[in-house]
Amino acid sequence: MKKKVLSLLLAATMVFSLAACGSSSKKSSSDSENVATAVNTDTSTLYVNLASEPDYLDPALNTSVDGACLAVNSFVGLLTYDESGELTPALAESMPEVSEDETTYTVHMIESKWSDGTELTANDFVYSWNRAIAEETASDYAYLFDVVARNEDGTLAVTADDDYTLTIHLNAPCPYFNQLLAFPIFMPVPQAAVEAANPDGTTPGAWCQEAGFVSNGAFTLSEWKHNESMTYVKNDNFYNADKVELEKLNYMLSADNTATYAAYNSGDLDFIDDVPTDEIPSVSGNDEFNVVDQLGTYYVAFNVGSDLFDGMTSDQASAFREAISLLIDRDYIVETVGQTGQVAADSFIPEGMEDGNGEAYESSYYDADATGAESTEDAVKLLEKAGCEVEDNGNGTYTTTLNGETISIPYILNENDGHKKIAQCIQQDLAAVGIEMTIEVEDWNVFLEERKDGNFTFAREGWVADYDDPVNMLEIFSSASGNDDPQLGKTDSAAAPEWTAYDELIQQIYAETDSAKRAELLHQAEDMLMDTYAVIPIYFYNDIYMQKSNVTGVYATVFGNKYFMYAHKTAE
Repeated sequence: MKKKVLSLLLAATMVFSLAACGSSSKKSSSDSENVATAVNTDTSTLYVNLASEPDYLDPALNTSVDGACLAVNSFVGLLTYDESGELTPALAESMPEVSEDETTYTVHMIESKWSDGTELTANDFVYSWNRAIAEETASDYAYLFDVVARNEDGTLAVTADDDYTLTIHLNAPCPYFNQLLAFPIFMPVPQAAVEAANPDGTTPGAWCQEAGFVSNGAFTLSEWKHNESMTYVKNDNFYNADKVELEKLNYMLSADNTATYAAYNSGDLDFIDDVPTDEIPSVSGNDEFNVVDQLGTYYVAFNVGSDLFDGMTSDQASAFREAISLLIDRDYIVETVGQTGQVAADSFIPEGMEDGNGEAYESSYYDADATGAESTEDAVKLLEKAGCEVEDNGNGTYTTTLNGETISIPYILNENDGHKKIAQCIQQDLAAVGIEMTIEVEDWNVFLEERKDGNFTFAREGWVADYDDPVNMLEIFSSASGNDDPQLGKTDSAAAPEWTAYDELIQQIYAETDSAKRAELLHQAEDMLMDTYAVIPIYFYNDIYMQKSNVTGVYATVFGNKYFMYAHKTAE
């Protein structure tokens, strides 16, 4: 899932596993002073900052981590995650029954209601899932349903056997299917409300663009001051409402982490999901500062159809991008911007993922600790291979031109001081060979659309896994994916790599029943992706947040979601 805020990484010794995939809260071993901050005494309301104005609240349309955090607190599916990070039944009575061939799942549901008091049944899931794959919905995540079999009319092979029994047929065994059942796009949406707000089918997300919409999670949105705040109130019809103590969640909408950090220190916020980079040394010894496990990768990406590559062959364009990758000093970024012992990335699949065969997935494509100045000579050779003219200035720097012109690369990012500092690091690295990189900061929602539509050359990117399987990191780059920002398989540029084989490989992975063979196919797909260098990994994610000492019960998963519904807040 697309990452919005800057997250930091765990030390190299941190290991993840599916059997223990919950986020473990960790305190820094720093000796810095543990400074107390002001406490908000309103025990009925939790005051939170996750990010700025959300792009979508519709679970079928959201693609960002902050949007998913809102979704898991206002919607709930058949399964969810508990405070240990383990899957547990939600609207399912128990974990799904699975056929001997592992292709049929039967879910017996509990009786539950929408927030307006109407019954929520198995038919709501049949409707919601088919809506998610419908072309008119235009969900970027529709491909997650590719593991589900189709009927002759193209609808999903999912049936409501009665009001509270759902049967799901898969194309092949799917080792992560239960995890999908807890993911936002698999959550139900209210058919009557959705269709009433979108009678002509042109605005699929219209039903939840303002406060007051029907949902089924722990909280419902009661007030929305756009670009300022959102207030959610307890949903008494939530299936687990008797365990929800809070009456309200109040979200401050801001991407200015200096302002949100100040609000936290003054007691106006109980929880912040980011800390200004310059403040990390001062808070790293504070008991309120938390580092939690996360599966994901911070990376940068090139649009393979960009005019930058006009006149190049596909191999030349890949060589140019590989040169850029080698020039980026990952260790400097994690040491000066991250500052918490994070790991520089030498692959796109993050450390800690399982391969679906019960083994840790491992891959490496370069020495991440040797990128930067140590790799300048190799980068120069690649630039020359790409058709660039490179002149050695004799003082450790170079002048690089293309067709006699200075190379200028526009780089887009969203508002965040950490993202800006990383951009400045990359800008400095490229300047060593005479390549200019301009930095352009965009509003979050504009930024998302520009990347999705391919209106960029070079962009800040991040992906936090939706489930613990490498295919989730790879399927986003299939040409059918709405998350394929590099435009792989979506452009007719002569410089773009041929991508049909990659699309076919992803489908093979979905269908493969032999887990060992499937693991081999996963490696083949990552090899193909990394050969393009359209995707340049920088480091592997973890997550940081600050939470007041009088708040307990908030928990996070390795997939970046924060669960606030079972929080407990005292007056001091």
